[in-house]
Amino acid sequence: MAKYRVLVGVHLVLLDADGRVLLGRRLGTGFGDGLFHVPAGHLEAGETAVAGLIREAGEEVGVEIAAGDVKFAHVLHSHERVQMFFVVRRWRGEVSNREPDKCSELRWFAVGELPADMVEYCRVALDAVVAGRTFAEFGWQDA
Repeated sequence: MAKYRVLVGVHLVLLDADGRVLLGRRLGTGFGDGLFHVPAGHLEAGETAVAGLIREAGEEVGVEIAAGDVKFAHVLHSHERVQMFFVVRRWRGEVSNREPDKCSELRWFAVGELPADMVEYCRVALDAVVAGRTFAEFGWQDA
């Protein structure tokens, strides 16, 4: 049997003092354009999940995060990807859109009032995070 390989994505569930989550509207990426999603990206070769999350946070929304402030929240497994979600409540710097070519806007949303126009797997994972569920499978019913 052939080895099964997946891409690993890291997702930032950045929560402000009011418990709102930061979402960005995707633009020009070829996936989910026009829909909201948390700041996220793929791990680079040799990179740990936490290091990748910290790097993506700086690249996408301009904040600095200490590794000790990153809390594991959820893993979502789909056909070709394993998506890891981490909650962060403390950071340094002002949130800003550092990738305007990939994100048309950043907005804060109450976790109980997420927008209808969201990337589906991201909504599934955020709902699981709120419910305290640490694992889900997504998209396998189509296999």
